[in-house]
Amino acid sequence: MTRLAVFDCDGTLVDGQADVLWAMAHAFQKARLPEPDPAQVRRLVGLSLPVAIRELAPDEDVRKQRDLTEFYKSSFRARREEGLLSEPLYDGIAELLHALHDDGWSLAVATGKSDRGLTACLATHGLTDLFVSLQTADRHPSKPHPAMLEAALFEAAAQPANAVMIGDTSFDMQMARAGRVRGIGVAWGYHTSEELEASGADVVVSDAAALREELERAS
Repeated sequence: MTRLAVFDCDGTLVDGQADVLWAMAHAFQKARLPEPDPAQVRRLVGLSLPVAIRELAPDEDVRKQRDLTEFYKSSFRARREEGLLSEPLYDGIAELLHALHDDGWSLAVATGKSDRGLTACLATHGLTDLFVSLQTADRHPSKPHPAMLEAALFEAAAQPANAVMIGDTSFDMQMARAGRVRGIGVAWGYHTSEELEASGADVVVSDAAALREELERAS
């Protein structure tokens, strides 16, 4: 029996909000538009970039929204190439991932990041080899569509009954429900515990140690 733990990235494994906020503000500046409210940007972390842009600039035409998407990508990429990107792991996450791997869990990521962004993030923290499946917005519809989760299940040869989706947003919990897997919310990310529960989280945990205990109980 394959036990699969699928993790969101931003807000769950790493705290990348500072760079997301900077790149989004820079993108709107380049498009000569008012900068979006940082609180609104944080709430949209986890969605695929074009979907988030449409939420932030609903009155702009398709071409302007497309320009904003490209400006964001180029700004984020330049920040990475200049060595200014900061995506620190949350406390206890590295230890948790290694412990789960050693305990025989299969691990996956389902994220609104791009392939390039996820690959760089995991490589920076030396975590790449722990994961059997990496699913990103480059190849799937945005959350909460279950496509990323279904692909992770397929690649890990796991059944929904033996899998969990772990994330910090309502989008993650809605995706878990759509994919018929158990949803575990984490309280250290970008949506509140109340929002996670209202979106279908089976449980919300307060830190990495509590998450490990919950996974041990469930396995």
